[in-house]
Amino acid sequence: MNQRPVRMYATLFCPYCLRARMLLKRKGIQYEEISVGSDATLWAEMERLSQRDTVPQIFIGDLSIGGYDDMAALDRAGKLDALLFEP
Repeated sequence: MNQRPVRMYATLFCPYCLRARMLLKRKGIQYEEISVGSDATLWAEMERLSQRDTVPQIFIGDLSIGGYDDMAALDRAGKLDALLFEP
C-alpha cells in the first residue's frame, strides 16, 4: 500500500503539535512539517487552506483533516488508515 502525502502545519512547542508528531511516528507515517511559528506568510497559507487559525493543521493529500484531536478521533474510529493509504 502506498502512503498518501501528509503535511502538518505546526509550531515547535505546541502541545497538540507534539501529540500529532507522536501519533504519526507511532503509526510509522512519513510527513512533511511546515513550521509556521515565525512565518506570517506560511501561517496565512495554513489559514487559507484549512479555514482554521490554530495549530496543528494536518492534511492528507489535499484533504484537511483538522488538528490533533480530529486526527486522533479518526484513528480511534479506525478511519485514519483508510485516509492515509491508497488501496
